[in-house]
Amino acid sequence: MARGPRGAGFPPGRLLPLLPLLSLALGVPRAPGADALDVCATCHEHATCLQRGGKKMCVCKYGFVGNGRTQCIDKNECQFGATVVCGNHTSCHNTLGGFYCICLEGYRATNNNKTFIPNDGTFCTDIDECEVSGRCRHGGRCVNTRGSFECYCMDGYLPKGGPEPFHPTRDATSCTEIDCGTAPEVPDGYIIGNYTSRLGSQVRYACKEGFFSGPEDTVASCTALGTWESPKLNCQEIDCGRPPEVQHAVLVGNHSSSLGGVAHYVCQEGFESPGGKITSVCTEKGIWRTSTSSCTETIIEINDVSVFNNTCVRWQINPGRINSKIVYVIYIKGQRLDPVETVHEETVNLTTDNRTPEVCLDLYQGTNYTMHISTASPRRSVPAIIGFQTAGDDLLEDDRIFNISIHNEACLKLNRHSRKVGSERMYQFKVLGQRRYLHNFYHATSFNFTTREQTAVVCLDLYPATEYTVNVTLLGSPEQHSVQITITTAPAEPPLPEVDFFTVHGGPLPRLRLRKAKEKNGPISSYQVLVLPLALQSTFVCDSEEATSFFSNASGADGYVTAELLAKDVPDDAMEISIGDRLYYGKYYNAPLKIGNDYCIILRITSEWNKVRRSSCAVWAQVKDSSLTLQQMVGVGLGSVAVVIVLAFLSFSAV
Repeated sequence: MARGPRGAGFPPGRLLPLLPLLSLALGVPRAPGADALDVCATCHEHATCLQRGGKKMCVCKYGFVGNGRTQCIDKNECQFGATVVCGNHTSCHNTLGGFYCICLEGYRATNNNKTFIPNDGTFCTDIDECEVSGRCRHGGRCVNTRGSFECYCMDGYLPKGGPEPFHPTRDATSCTEIDCGTAPEVPDGYIIGNYTSRLGSQVRYACKEGFFSGPEDTVASCTALGTWESPKLNCQEIDCGRPPEVQHAVLVGNHSSSLGGVAHYVCQEGFESPGGKITSVCTEKGIWRTSTSSCTETIIEINDVSVFNNTCVRWQINPGRINSKIVYVIYIKGQRLDPVETVHEETVNLTTDNRTPEVCLDLYQGTNYTMHISTASPRRSVPAIIGFQTAGDDLLEDDRIFNISIHNEACLKLNRHSRKVGSERMYQFKVLGQRRYLHNFYHATSFNFTTREQTAVVCLDLYPATEYTVNVTLLGSPEQHSVQITITTAPAEPPLPEVDFFTVHGGPLPRLRLRKAKEKNGPISSYQVLVLPLALQSTFVCDSEEATSFFSNASGADGYVTAELLAKDVPDDAMEISIGDRLYYGKYYNAPLKIGNDYCIILRITSEWNKVRRSSCAVWAQVKDSSLTLQQMVGVGLGSVAVVIVLAFLSFSAV
């Protein structure tokens, strides 16, 4: 540091050199020889002697200020602040005649020295402490800051023992791997497969058998907080409730409404189930799934009618599901042939549960009788008609006496009464068939039949769904009298639908071209288009009378009818239908196919005649990975626009 002038205590010898200067300063005339004084000898110890303009002078050295002779005081360069002198992030240190700079902790000098003087452009720059691996210990993540750094725990780790962020030199924080521990339990649910408890791990749940849930989230996740995010799964015990009603059937026995419970049905009196037992099963979705069987009205077929003991009649009925007594209505009409007149007409009722009923009637002798046997409910029976002749005292010696009964629909059983056993007789048959639903249909044939048998069966070549009048005459008998009988044949299966088969893989579905079928086996009553899951094609029964609509509960699993047209509504040439056009055909909704499903589309033709139904089916298309095509969407859109235009036109017209 610069030294100040000393006080009066200085020795006198030290003051002598200062006298000339003092005399000069006070204006005292210089004594002769004063120029010979050595100025450089008078310079301060922190000054240097310089010669300028022919004169010598004392100048304080760098880092000192003063007059150069008596005073050179150290200059404190740091007095203006480290930022001004050394730059940002520094500390300034003064020295005798100079100074030096040091970078603050977390910074380093750009000249890579510990100290520096910024006269060469050196400054302090931040040190990236994160370049050193492991700076934040295991599981830690280093984040550089200005002059320092901070530590955070990496994903999958949580801080323990201290704060976050933390500094490893002052904080005891450590990063431990996240472990959510055991996954939470779900009431009445269970975990599917294995799982880990690390961050991001997922656990999938399902409900136990006998329980179900809605479309809630079934996944639990291990979160960054080290806890499980619980699933929203809500398992509820399956209870299908009361079984659904089945038309013409009643529930029997006890049933369970829990998963797998089976409800059993029996058909009501007068109905039967040709497809087997009828059941409903409680499914895992909490709804009942019904079987494909259904109750259809029992048709009692009366056949094998025969006459015995001259005035008694017996017949047989098909087994069916007959659980109670049946009321039969027997209509008899007796005529004499010479002259032709009705001499006896009567209706008799018979109630019995016998499967081979018989009844003895009070009949006139020597009379031709026609007997019509049916049940009290015409809709539940196929009636039988028999013609026979009662014996008379004057007719016992010849072959005028016989009766005829219908056997297997198209055959006639002839019961010949004659005392001449083994004699040959010839019968003449005249057959005339007509169809009320086809005015130009006419079938006529005649032939002779010779037999020695007392009881003979003659089968006729008859067309289906036709009403026949058969006149049988015993040739060679007195007056060649005849017996007439009526046969109504059942319809046969209609012709197979004429369709062009398609297989579609996710592309556009063509329009179904519906051609009218010929009524050669019976009158056509309706045309139906059915949509089935492709997996059910092999098990589909064409004659099944169930007609499930799209809006029924079982439509997705068992298929449904998407369109029905009555025969009278189908033009003679053809018509086209777009599957999925959202229109109603009959009482059935033509719904779009669900995207991504596989389907089988079937066309069914049904004939119905005299309460008997017959059907034939053909597969029109197999659809794999179905999708709503652009053509269908445009068609539906144009249809909607057309409806709007028509409604607008009608509104305008009304105005």
